[in-house]
Amino acid sequence: MEEKRTEAAIRAAVEAILFAAGDSVETSRLAQALELDTKEMEDILRRMELRYEEEDRGIRLMELEDSWQLCTKKEHYEELIRVVRQPKKYVLTEVLLETLSIVAYKQPVTKLEIEKIRGVKSDHAVNKLVEYGLIEEKGRLDAPGRPILFGTTEDFLRSFGVSSIEELPKASPEKMEDIREEVAEEVGEKFGPEETAEAGDMPGPEEAAEAGSVSEAAEPEDTEEQE
Repeated sequence: MEEKRTEAAIRAAVEAILFAAGDSVETSRLAQALELDTKEMEDILRRMELRYEEEDRGIRLMELEDSWQLCTKKEHYEELIRVVRQPKKYVLTEVLLETLSIVAYKQPVTKLEIEKIRGVKSDHAVNKLVEYGLIEEKGRLDAPGRPILFGTTEDFLRSFGVSSIEELPKASPEKMEDIREEVAEEVGEKFGPEETAEAGDMPGPEEAAEAGSVSEAAEPEDTEEQE
């Protein structure tokens, strides 16, 4: 009779899989690989998540919707960039932050809907956010011309330190009447005058170190984008 694996052995196998994969792996795939049911796999992953939060660990186990990934802790960003390639670091202008916030709160959303909320053309902002991997196409609207629908990506969740869009700060009913006002307030409260995501409930771009990508800054917005 085959001996049942201990949880320690299962944790070691999960760690090996996630380390080798590099990217996130769905809970169901991990369960299948380890011949466990999904609920048992999820319970083990959550216990692992807590273990990795201890001070003597340099990595963390991060949940990204229904997937999991091993990431470096943001506390070690400065030491990390002295050895490896400098992680991707976005300089998000107010225009990009405003557009990104609209997509995050209203997704799936078309470019036309974004422009109606912002009151200006948003081609450059949308294209730049797609280039940065923070938003992506989520299908097409069943309407004349079948416009593209946009939504946030897994990189968005990873960069802003949330497991799902449900964890984003909720807009109050009063603010929902004026989305642009709400977005402006979110930008001011969460990111401050530097216009970079460095404070508040959403962690800053330095957390992109967790994904191990390359440094880059946003290009200036087109004149018609400025407000």
